[in-house]
Amino acid sequence: MISGYLITILITIIIYAMLAHSLNIITGHAGQISLGHAAFLGIGAYTSAMLYTEAGFPFWLSVPLSGLVAGAIGALLAIPCLRVRDDFLAITTMGIGFVAEAVFLYTPFFGGAMGIGGINLPNWFGREMTKSEYFLLIVLVFGFLLFLDHRMGRSWVGLAWASIREDEQAAGAMGVDVVRFKVLAFILGSAIAGLAGGFYAHFLTFIMPQNFGFGQSIVILCMVVFGGIGTRWGPILGAVILGILPEIFRPIMEYRTFLYGLLLLAMMRFQPGGILGAESILPKVLRRYIFRPASEAPRPQGGASR
Repeated sequence: MISGYLITILITIIIYAMLAHSLNIITGHAGQISLGHAAFLGIGAYTSAMLYTEAGFPFWLSVPLSGLVAGAIGALLAIPCLRVRDDFLAITTMGIGFVAEAVFLYTPFFGGAMGIGGINLPNWFGREMTKSEYFLLIVLVFGFLLFLDHRMGRSWVGLAWASIREDEQAAGAMGVDVVRFKVLAFILGSAIAGLAGGFYAHFLTFIMPQNFGFGQSIVILCMVVFGGIGTRWGPILGAVILGILPEIFRPIMEYRTFLYGLLLLAMMRFQPGGILGAESILPKVLRRYIFRPASEAPRPQGGASR
């Protein structure tokens, strides 16, 4: 049996992995900067919480709806955001995060500073789901999302995103509908973040506006950059590592933020592409010693018998 402490860490990591994956769709696949991604985590969490506690919706309906609502809001916000680029896009998305946090904090409908409680784990087979079962549920959902991302990466959508990421003007000149595919990236990224927010709310059982502030957006972005922006497995690895490090540094709580910052500075200096980036050490080592092509395998010594 897995201890309650360990399963809590595992659930937190898998939710962060889902968030990092959702941001990677926007920033890594489509090449758009977003510094307010925690806003969609909050939108999903508050949507699921309100539907569950106020409207009486079951978990199995409130959580999928949280993803749909976050995706719809992401579509509405993507259109004005796409009128700006680069630094201005970063500032705009940052502003969205601050606005969302302020709405949750100062609107009595959302519980204000007191937040929303009474959010329980889902029921099935006539009983409440255990945390271990809840973890397996999130893993299955996340695995399905990764499968869809893999298929989409091999489709015209993935090719369009890659062309926009490399050169937006050239992609438009080649006939790619840049606005359409940018909006699609924002919709999918926002929807997955909202879905993660629904799982997050039922895991915490109590949410507050402070859970979805600017600092949370930076943590999610760091996971993507640390693991390897634009790669499929890099953000997941970044979520795992940066999700475990706070627990390792817990005995030196006062210096945890300092060490966290030093680690990120070291990555920016020595591994700017992230752990799994194309020019990073780890992929080179794996290609050289583990996934070496058969043509490069060492030949046996001595002559072969004829």
